[in-house]
Amino acid sequence: MTVSKSAIRILIVDDEAIVRESLGNWLREEGYTVDVAGSGKETLQKLAESSYDIFLIDIKMPGMDGLQLQRRIREIAPEASIIIMTAYASVETAVEAMKQGAYDYIVKPFDPDQLEHIIRNAVERKRLVAENVRLRERIQEMALFHEIVGQSAAIQRVLEQIRLVAMSDTTVLIRGESGTGKELVARAIHANSPRRYMPIVIVNCGALAEGVIESELFGHEKGAFTGAHYRRKGKFELADGGTLFLDEIGDISLKTQVDLLRVLEEKKIFRVGGNTPIPVDFRLIAATNKDLEALVAEGRFREDLYYRLNVFSITIPPLRERREDIPLLAEHFLKKFAQSMNKPILGISPEALALLERYDWPGNVRELQNAIERAVLVCRGREIRPEDLPLQVNEARGQPVGKTLAEVERQHIQRILQETRWNISQAARLLGIDRVTLYNKIRKYQLKPDSPV
Repeated sequence: MTVSKSAIRILIVDDEAIVRESLGNWLREEGYTVDVAGSGKETLQKLAESSYDIFLIDIKMPGMDGLQLQRRIREIAPEASIIIMTAYASVETAVEAMKQGAYDYIVKPFDPDQLEHIIRNAVERKRLVAENVRLRERIQEMALFHEIVGQSAAIQRVLEQIRLVAMSDTTVLIRGESGTGKELVARAIHANSPRRYMPIVIVNCGALAEGVIESELFGHEKGAFTGAHYRRKGKFELADGGTLFLDEIGDISLKTQVDLLRVLEEKKIFRVGGNTPIPVDFRLIAATNKDLEALVAEGRFREDLYYRLNVFSITIPPLRERREDIPLLAEHFLKKFAQSMNKPILGISPEALALLERYDWPGNVRELQNAIERAVLVCRGREIRPEDLPLQVNEARGQPVGKTLAEVERQHIQRILQETRWNISQAARLLGIDRVTLYNKIRKYQLKPDSPV
C-alpha cells in the first residue's frame, strides 16, 4: 500500500526564518504537507494541537536545542520519524541524537535530492512498521480463540487441549456433531502453531464428488484429462509449509484413503497425469461427525489410516450438553450481527433467553448463530423478543412447566443441577444465588439427582 506525499505531514523546526521558508516551499512543491516552527517551545505548542509524521529539527537552537526537543517529541509522539539538521561541526551531536532514536541526520548545506531520499526512506519505514503492527495484531487476535466462546468446563477443556497440541506438529482428529465448531478449533490450532505465518488450507471432503477429489487434493498436469487446459496445484501443495484441514474425513472413499495414507507416509505427491514426485510439508488436522471406530469395524474406513489420524483427539461437546454457554454465545452473535446490520439492539429479553436455553439445538452453534442472525434481522425493538426467534425455538415453549411459581422454580433448579451434574458451586453461579441459598432450595424441594424435572 503506497502513501501519497500529501498525506505525509512534515514539521520543519529551525530558528532561521530563511531556512524554514526555503525548505518549506521546496517540500510543498514536492507535494508534502508542511508546517514550520521557529523554536522548541513553538514546536510543542503545535504538537499539542496537531500531529506530524516527520520532524526536521535543527540541532543548534537557542533555548531548547534539537537534542532536548527530540526527547520531548519522542515522549509525545513516539511513532514519528525525526531527521536532525546539523552543521559539520555538530556531527557528533547528531550521531548522539540517532543513538537516542532519531531516524537520520543531514549536514548543512545539503542537497535537496539527498533530503528527499531520506524522507522517502522514512515514509517507507513508517509504512512497513504500520503494516507489521497490523499483521501482529491480526495474528494475536486469531490466537485469542475469540470465536470459541464458552465458560463451561467442557469448552474450557477443549481450549486447554488446543493450547497443549498447537505448538507441536502432531496430527489432530477433531470430533463433534455438525455445527459444533470443528473448523474454528482447527483454525485456532493453526493460528497458535509455528506454521501460523503460512496458510491453512481447508477441504470439505463431504462436498467433493469421487471423480473430483483426486484432482482437488493432488492437482493435475495440463492435458491430464478432458478439460485440464492448465497445470493446477492441489490442496497438498497449497498447504506446503502450513496446515491442511480435511473436514468430514469419514466421507472419503477407500481409494482416497489409500492415497492419503501414502502421502502421510512418504511426504510427497504426484499430480494427476504427472510422473515427477513433489515433496510436501504440511501439518494435518482432520475432523469428522461420524463414528470412525464403527466405520473401521464395518470395513468402510482403513484401520491403518484411522491410527494415523487419531494421534491426538479433541471432542467438541454438542450445545445441549453445555447449556451454560448458550447465553454467552447468543450475546456474542448478537453484538456481531447488530454491528454488521447497524441495528441498535441492546440485548435479549429474559423470555427469549429462556427459550434459547431450553431448545436442544440439533444444529449446535451454527444453528444458534443462524437463529440470532434471523432475530436481529427481524427485530424492531431494542431487545430480542420470543417472536423474533425461529419457529422451532418458539416451539420449545410446549415443553411441560409448572403452573405455580414454586413449581417453576423447582423444575428450573432441578434442570440446572442436572446440567451441571450436581456441581453446587457451578449451579449456584448459573442460578445467580449463593451456595447456602441453593442448599436451602434443595432441602425445601427435596431435590435429589434422580428427581424428575
